[in-house]
Amino acid sequence: MVHPDTELRYVNDSIGWGVFASRALPKGTIVWALDPLDQRFTAAQIATLPAHAQAALEKYSYIDARGRHILCWDHGRFFNHSCAANCLSLGYDFELAVRDIAAGEELTDDYGTLNPLAPFPCLCGAASCRGVVQPDDFARLGDRWNRRARDAFFLIPTVAQPLWNVLSERADIEAALADPNRVRPIHGHYHAPRPASVLVPR
Repeated sequence: MVHPDTELRYVNDSIGWGVFASRALPKGTIVWALDPLDQRFTAAQIATLPAHAQAALEKYSYIDARGRHILCWDHGRFFNHSCAANCLSLGYDFELAVRDIAAGEELTDDYGTLNPLAPFPCLCGAASCRGVVQPDDFARLGDRWNRRARDAFFLIPTVAQPLWNVLSERADIEAALADPNRVRPIHGHYHAPRPASVLVPR
């Protein structure tokens, strides 16, 4: 589920749609949380789907640490990639703002954290754009992502959190907020790249 103070907007013909803040979201705000309405697909289930459904999953889902494709039921599936993402995760099923996000600004995450099946060119335009997003970006960038997300994590109690009740891991999160040694790293989301996609080529 996406933060209620966001909206779907058309960006341009190249990018399509994106998720934008309808009011300022401070650093530490939980901007997305996995919820029971989000669909989970195993490789075996995907193999039974028609080609058009597989193509939609390839475009709109992400892959979790268990190798399942997760398809968000709401406009969470329209988060766009940026190499300077303003939203990241730690080892929990939510993303948070890793810096202040202004009203009207697009919310972005780094697709390298979402276990892409194959490299793809990046045109995000950030000064830090790496040109290509790779399936094994975790190996090079995981520690950097983790530091940024961890810094924001401890601000969770200091800002309004309308998605708090959506979280399924509240007790673990509260324990980590009380004891920094218990914070789960982002690396817990990593799923090793497979040699070939389970999806039918488009």
